[in-house]
Amino acid sequence: MDQRSGAAGTTGRPRSGAAGGRDTGRTADADPLSRCIDVPAARFAEQLWGRAPHYTPATDPQAFDDLFSTEAVDELVSRRGLRTPFLRMAKDGSVLPERLFTRGGGSGAGITDQVSDDRVLGQLAAGATLVLQALHRTWPPLVRFGSALSAQLGHPVQINSYITPAQNQGFSAHYDTHDVFVLQIAGTKRWVIHPPVLEHPLPDQPWDQRRGDVAAAAAQAPLLDQVLAPADALYLPRGYLHAASAQGELSIHLTVGIHPVTGYRVAQALVQALREDAGIRRSLPVGVDLTDPGTLAGVLRTVADRLADVAARPETRLPAVASALRAELTSATRPQPLSPLATLAAADRLQGSDSVRLRGGLRWELGDGASGPVLRTLDKSIGLPAVMAQALRRLLDGAPHRIDELPGLDADEQLVLGRRLLREGVVVPAPARPGG
Repeated sequence: MDQRSGAAGTTGRPRSGAAGGRDTGRTADADPLSRCIDVPAARFAEQLWGRAPHYTPATDPQAFDDLFSTEAVDELVSRRGLRTPFLRMAKDGSVLPERLFTRGGGSGAGITDQVSDDRVLGQLAAGATLVLQALHRTWPPLVRFGSALSAQLGHPVQINSYITPAQNQGFSAHYDTHDVFVLQIAGTKRWVIHPPVLEHPLPDQPWDQRRGDVAAAAAQAPLLDQVLAPADALYLPRGYLHAASAQGELSIHLTVGIHPVTGYRVAQALVQALREDAGIRRSLPVGVDLTDPGTLAGVLRTVADRLADVAARPETRLPAVASALRAELTSATRPQPLSPLATLAAADRLQGSDSVRLRGGLRWELGDGASGPVLRTLDKSIGLPAVMAQALRRLLDGAPHRIDELPGLDADEQLVLGRRLLREGVVVPAPARPGG
């Protein structure tokens, strides 16, 4: 748990770090980053993150079988009732019209864009690539993996899968505006990587704004030309050009997209916070001519002085900036999935000997209300009596805790707090501690 105290209160998100070596074990994704790289997490953070591609060869060809498979693709397409935009198809570098792989949902379903398994089959047979999008929301193993990886890295995660027929290329050379880990699931795929034409592109700086530069760069000798086999992994920082093509058989890979929070986004949040500054909101003088360099320079100096004042005393805007960024990150990330019916049942039968722990990946902010602590999570604020503050802080440390060991409360109050936080989706049932 990473906790920081400041004027805005206490905030937190679970964190973990890999000491080194690629972990091919199939544990509860306590350290998902180590499944994507074969170097220590500290080295990745200092030397590779946002800086350079990195290829990780497989040590176990079945290392990703618990995450995704050909059987998973068939189930998602034929049995899960997916609708666009949870899938799309592409051929010869262009996205296909939805009508070519969807149809109506049948009797009683007033929808027209549900995936059609026979049409998907036909398009795959004709050489199209199938893209299953947002698997961090639709496929349980990847829901868990994506939530854990986002908590570990501190940045939002999106997971797609690309299913490409043999000897076909899904998309031409391009770059992404987010970092990716490529995890090869089945078959082989050749990746041709070129240096960026724009370093660290932002979301509003996509590759198609620079088609000419991208095409020219892709015609040069590649930085990396690598065929990925099952359980191989590849890290690509945003901006690096890449084109991928299946080899002699059907290829399936996962693209684990990391949408980084940048200094530019922090600056945007600061500018937004300056809306509370009456001086910045004041209208410029009548007759102002901002096309005049001298006039514009004077206006910029005034704004820069206000920003410099904030930089010299960041505590004046820290609460507003932190709140804006927290809200954005909370909406962009998904914490550990909940089972609503099982959670309600656990709350109803909760006893003092039961244990709970903070919901994995949950971003939270703890502040002070008029009558006690206020816990802000997702899209809700949870006010609690002052007597529960100590026990609440104990539960926010991320470790499992027995209900009857929560400090500062009697037995009834302990159960009230435990049941409230279960029903609010803040904590989840946890196995009892060994010997507990």
